[in-house]
Amino acid sequence: MWFFKCPEFFFGEDALSQLEMLPGKRAFIVTDANIARLGFPDIVQKTLANADIASQVFAEVEPDPSLQTVQRGAEAMLAYEPDWIIGLGGGSSMDAAKAMWILYERPGIEPESISPMEDLGLRQKAKLICIPTTAGTGSESNYGIVLTDTSEKRKLTLGSREATPDIAIVDPMFTKNLPAFITADTGIDVLSHAIEAYSCGWANDFTDGLCLQAARMVFQYLPRAVADGPNDEEAREKMANAASIAGITLGNSQVALAHALGHSAGALFKTIPHGRITAIFLPYTIEFVANGGVGRYADLAAIVGQPAQNELEAAQKLANATRSLMRQLNLPTSLHEAGISATELDEQMETLVEHVMIDTNTLMSRRIPEFEEIEQLFHCAFNGRSVDF
Repeated sequence: MWFFKCPEFFFGEDALSQLEMLPGKRAFIVTDANIARLGFPDIVQKTLANADIASQVFAEVEPDPSLQTVQRGAEAMLAYEPDWIIGLGGGSSMDAAKAMWILYERPGIEPESISPMEDLGLRQKAKLICIPTTAGTGSESNYGIVLTDTSEKRKLTLGSREATPDIAIVDPMFTKNLPAFITADTGIDVLSHAIEAYSCGWANDFTDGLCLQAARMVFQYLPRAVADGPNDEEAREKMANAASIAGITLGNSQVALAHALGHSAGALFKTIPHGRITAIFLPYTIEFVANGGVGRYADLAAIVGQPAQNELEAAQKLANATRSLMRQLNLPTSLHEAGISATELDEQMETLVEHVMIDTNTLMSRRIPEFEEIEQLFHCAFNGRSVDF
């Protein structure tokens, strides 16, 4: 038995106006300093005011939000007593909002213990709305929460089905003027979600079609959004939708080995954005899984215009198409190109491998690597060498 769960979606032009329909008294907006400087919280607050809802902004979320930030935000929620929590921003802000909301409802719980195995009893105090300002993470669509344990320098992959947002508002207004490099970094994350959710061990009938559609949309619309995002309204809207579509699959299927490698490396090499570093590993993990005879890539390859005669050929074509797309977007296809030195990699290798081995997403791979194979994968990804084992 499995399940399918997602928020209620409002998407397209003027989707934000749905906030004017909300009942309630107070909203607590979780975001970051950059989003605040862009004035997006002001827009949300003005829209909430049309519904006679007061609001308070917490704009302290950092990239890869820490346990400490989550605890601080939860304390502010407890003081304000909102009946709506709004995560506004990229994945960091939305994940932080989910975790803060859980601590607001359950003040005694330790954030690192958030798990699908425990009933939380949420929605006694508030409900959750997520509003993405990038087209990438898909955090608005699911219950996943990624936090950083700064003391151990590793990312924690957490979640509870109860933490699925009640409402997701996908308004392309927020992504219209994103710089090209952010559009590329976040947009390529959509492809990683779609490919891994389709090819992982928990893929299922309810998510397969969503994965294929999201992958097709990335290849079709992401280059346009990067090239001329402010003027190409169709590309912006389609990428915003693709991100949410792929995001639905994250909890209802899962992601796999590329994300495990990306989480491990991203926690140590913090200058590389999550979408970029995860996508670097994606072609190598596609090759690795297919070489074990357990690939599921033929439909994905076909949907992006690379039909193949068998799974091994499909995997290679899909990996090459992914690399070509990344080069078209001016994204690196190796750790070396991303600015990591051989010395840095060697110094951190033991920690990198250990963190991959304990990452939940590793277990979702159709081929689970041994310790030595993880190390080899890191070396292949560093040198840009195709995986032949």
